[in-house]
Formats: sequence, C-alpha cells, structure tokens
Amino acid sequence: MNEINDIVADIKRKILKPIYFLMGEEPYYIDQISDFIEENVLDESEKGFNQQVMYGRDVTIEDIIAAAKRYPMMAERQVIIVKEAQDLSKTIEKFASYAENPQPTTVLVFNYKYKTLDKRKKLYKDIAKSGLIFESKKMYENQVSDWIRRVLSGKKYQIEPKAALMLVEFLGTDLSKIFNELKKLMIILPEGTIINDKHIEENIGISKDFNNFELRKAIGEKNVLKSNRIINYFAENPKGNPLIVTISLLNVFFTQLLFFHGLQDKSKKSVASSLGINPYFADEYFLAARNYPIQKVTSVLSYLRDADMKSKGVGANQNEGDILKELIFKILH
Repeated sequence: MNEINDIVADIKRKILKPIYFLMGEEPYYIDQISDFIEENVLDESEKGFNQQVMYGRDVTIEDIIAAAKRYPMMAERQVIIVKEAQDLSKTIEKFASYAENPQPTTVLVFNYKYKTLDKRKKLYKDIAKSGLIFESKKMYENQVSDWIRRVLSGKKYQIEPKAALMLVEFLGTDLSKIFNELKKLMIILPEGTIINDKHIEENIGISKDFNNFELRKAIGEKNVLKSNRIINYFAENPKGNPLIVTISLLNVFFTQLLFFHGLQDKSKKSVASSLGINPYFADEYFLAARNYPIQKVTSVLSYLRDADMKSKGVGANQNEGDILKELIFKILH
C-alpha cells in the first residue's frame, strides 16, 4: 500500500516516469494505478491528441515503440496506455531497445496482468533504471479481510469481522470483485454505517446463516443440528456452495487447529498472530480445540483428504451432497 501511495503522490506532483510497467497476479492495483494515470496526467483539453489506449492483442511491440517515439501535440507530454499487455509476452523482450533510452515526453504504461518479467534479463533492468516497475502480488486469504476494512475506513465506513469474512469466503481473493461489491454497499448505505452480516445478505445475496463460515463455527462447537441444517442447504444449492470450496476452508480450519494444539503461548493475542486470524475469531479456536483433541484433528484431516479425492471422482461414485454429508458425519462423531 505504501508503494502505491508513493506512486500516486508522485503523479499528483507531476513527477512522472517515461515508463510504468505494472505487472503481477493481482489486477486490482494494476488497474488502479493505470486508471489514475489515464485520468490525471493530462488535462481534458490535451487528451484528444495526446492520450492513446492500445490493447496487447491488437498491436505489436514495434507499433508501441513507434507511437511512444512521437512528440506530443501542443502539450508537454503524451500518454500511451497498453492494456492486456500480457498478450505480448512472447515478444516483450523486443521492448528493451526502447526501454534503454525512452522518449522523455512520453508516459508509457503497460498493464501486464497475471505475468511478471524475468528479473535476470536486460528488459527488466532497463525499465527499472529508466522507468518504474510495480509488481502487484496476490493477497493471501487472511490478508483480504484487513484490506476490506482499510478500503471501507478510507470511505468512512466500518465492517464487522464476520461480514468481511463472508465476502472473502464468497468472492475469494479477487480484489476487483470484492471492491465492486463494496461499491454497491456504499451506494446503498449512508456514510458511517458499520456493515454487518445482514447488510451482506440483503444487498449481495450471501446467506448469513447458511455459509461456510457458519458451518465451520457449528462444526467447531460440535453443534450437530446446525451443521446438518447447513449441509442440507448446501446439498440443495450445490452451484452456490461448491464442495471443493467447503473442503478447502475446513482443511484450513483444521490445519490451523492442529497448529493451535502445538502452540506454547495460548494467549488470545498470540493465537491470533500465530494463526493469522482476526482476534475476534480466536475464541472459536479455543472451543474447537476442547472439542477436537489433537488425535481427532489428524483424523479429520484424513477425512478431508478422502472427501477431496471422492469429489474428484477417485474411489467413489457419489454426488457432492452425499460426500459432504458423509464427511460431516465422520467429523462430528
């Protein structure tokens, strides 16, 4: 985040690089920086003649270099943005000739999503010397909830931990998807709102009672009735509740529980830090650890591996609902 803030601050001060090479697995920040350059480097009156958007699938490296070498018209600089630049990955090394000596009156932006340059090669070194390289790394699941909180805080909203976890569970770690849902909430809800699970259910369509978070909690509590209600709901709505996601999340939970059993310092703060969880959820692990001693946890991890294989059609001919029901029965008994 600090690196992004520094880039944006320099652009605002008109401290510009001739090349911005934005690359990596997380497209959200690539789009954010690229859009900021597109919207703020040139005045509206200058954009008509001096701002151009290209797409990697439609152009060659030679086309980009030729455009970048042109001089701006009635302006200090021109801006060229190459979107979906990863489509040029097979020929990207040809860009080294320009990167070595870029046109100072051109701001050239590459949106190179889901890929990175080889840091050992000349191209990377040339761009790093003459321009700016930003690598947008994928966030881990346990980092996304905090990111949601920071984004909302900057917009004068708050969010309860359970609501943030529901978003992560439903949308994964795709920051663009999550941000789009947050925008919907911010349009509907007034500033200062503390977003809770009910807001998520009513406005995004994620059930606050029948989701993997609630299933994990019910299993941790050994609440057989609640667990069975949730898995019956999942069995009736398999498209919205894929088995592979449920198995993955339960595997993470019981792996963390195994780690919990091995901790010497079991203070709430230490547990939250060691497991990479919000302290709000730490009590669930204390309860689950009492219900699942270490021997049972290792058995559950074995059940989860077996269910994962069955879900992939190995060693069984069961539908997802039956695999899930069998799995939860084994875990709870």
